[in-house]
Amino acid sequence: MGFRIVGLLGSPLAGGNTAKLLDQALLGARDAGCEVERIDVGDLVFRPCREIFYCREHGTCAMKDDMIPLYRTFAELDSLIVATPVMTMGIPGALKSFMDRFQVFFMAKYMRNSPLVPEEKRAHRRGLYIGIAGMNVPYVFDGAKLTMKAFFSIIDVEYWDELLTRDMDNIRDITTRPDIMDEAYRKGFRLGELLFEKNP
Repeated sequence: MGFRIVGLLGSPLAGGNTAKLLDQALLGARDAGCEVERIDVGDLVFRPCREIFYCREHGTCAMKDDMIPLYRTFAELDSLIVATPVMTMGIPGALKSFMDRFQVFFMAKYMRNSPLVPEEKRAHRRGLYIGIAGMNVPYVFDGAKLTMKAFFSIIDVEYWDELLTRDMDNIRDITTRPDIMDEAYRKGFRLGELLFEKNP
């Protein structure tokens, strides 16, 4: 049985520190035997949610843009990795707008009692949150984690684990911290490995 893990990059930097950690996690997932796909929010053309509420009665959005095919991708994935820097004590605006467009899933799950995620997938979908922050304060990830947990819940993904690195203003280059890079790989590998353990 083939499993697919999607990596969602919330950073506008396709080759930055966040992307490097995401790529390590995806490499781990691939080495565990999963198919992997990376989606860069910065490459997508879409508009923020306008509260049209078309999705209250339909399993898609009225705004036809790059989000439309991604609803199927996110309904069918087996696990998810979201990697993002902290900006203004939260997540970047583009990523937040991306998540807000999943009102399509919210309405299906909570308003119509007809989730878009197939029942056979709901039990094994897990989420890994990879976050970096410039500041070295203990509460720097609090806002981002609340948003991440809400997003995972809406799309029927268990908030499984996290890799949070602060003080990036001093670290600057994540590749100078092989311990963190290795941990991203290990968490990605374990995320993939669990799919085969629970679904032989």
